[in-house]
Amino acid sequence: MTTKKNKLLCTEEEIRLLFNKNYSTITNEIEKIIDNILIDQEGQQIIIEKIIRRAHLKSKDTQIIDGLIYQKIIERNSSKIKEKLIKQLPNGVIISTRFNYITYQNLQNLLINKKFKEADKLTQQCLCEIVTLKTNNKKNWLYFTDIQLIPQEDLFILDLLWRIYSKGKFGFSVQKKIWIKNNKKWDKLWKKIEWLKQGVMKRYPQEFMWTIDAPEGHLPLFNQLRGTQTLSYLFNSIKW
Repeated sequence: MTTKKNKLLCTEEEIRLLFNKNYSTITNEIEKIIDNILIDQEGQQIIIEKIIRRAHLKSKDTQIIDGLIYQKIIERNSSKIKEKLIKQLPNGVIISTRFNYITYQNLQNLLINKKFKEADKLTQQCLCEIVTLKTNNKKNWLYFTDIQLIPQEDLFILDLLWRIYSKGKFGFSVQKKIWIKNNKKWDKLWKKIEWLKQGVMKRYPQEFMWTIDAPEGHLPLFNQLRGTQTLSYLFNSIKW
């Protein structure tokens, strides 16, 4: 007969093994394990303490599993668990989103709540705002020559936010990997991430998908209507 103590030890071991891996994407199997842990009150306590500790470790990059767990707890009706998490991590699993030019907290809030359409617009605005501040010229979209003005840390945090709150499905680096896997052929990339409809680029915004069910790499839609040169420069700026 399984005692309460044995069950707790099993849960702790399951959580330890869950966090022992560095996931590039979250599979349905892993998500099911997380859901099962979160059903149990002790499991909830252990798992949120884990992500709180991890979020405060300066030496460790935030992982997509932390973002998914944060989203799931925020979506749940269990007020005590949610209150504890929000008290410790009120802004999400990325504690500092403030850089030299702008803050990305509003973007983190949108992505936590899976408001991908609004997050997509804000991502474009953030990139344009950086270049506007650096050049004193108002930007509503970017040319390839503007990409070199965007600091690496800003590109990294934008990409990280998209990845950790989409189970690893969305982000510039995700798109770059797909591009490279397809020999840097743009037409193959568009097909893989489903930006095409009957061989023609989809119309924005109505023909794109704005949910987590969208294909891998579908979002964000950076410079989607302005050719490949700017996106190529962006991909080449990604060093992580």
